[in-house]
Amino acid sequence: MEQSVFDRVGGWGFFERLVEGFYVGVAADPILRPMYPEDLEDSRRHLVLFLAQYWGGPREYEELRGHPRLRMRHQPFAVTRQARDAWLAAMMHSLDALRPEIGEDVYREMSDYFTMSARQLRNV
Repeated sequence: MEQSVFDRVGGWGFFERLVEGFYVGVAADPILRPMYPEDLEDSRRHLVLFLAQYWGGPREYEELRGHPRLRMRHQPFAVTRQARDAWLAAMMHSLDALRPEIGEDVYREMSDYFTMSARQLRNV
């Protein structure tokens, strides 16, 4: 039986580091920062839970927040081409920093997912 990505990357710790690096980029970005609440703690926690669940980890996100409904949750925000590109750059910068510990197959799979998600969530 094939291991989930969650298990292959070592579980919670990887996703916590990925999200922490991502939010360093969010906090510094003039396009992204205004789209987030002043206190980023809940946003960080939700993203860790979502990504862990998506990649085969425990279903804690769904238990806490219900179905992800990503398009619906992002609809209140103007996700322009510039916002999409800034989001993807922040996520890829964080993923790139962790690349040595996850291997090329997982890196490509995650990179492809983030690119596809960023494209799909653009709404302006």
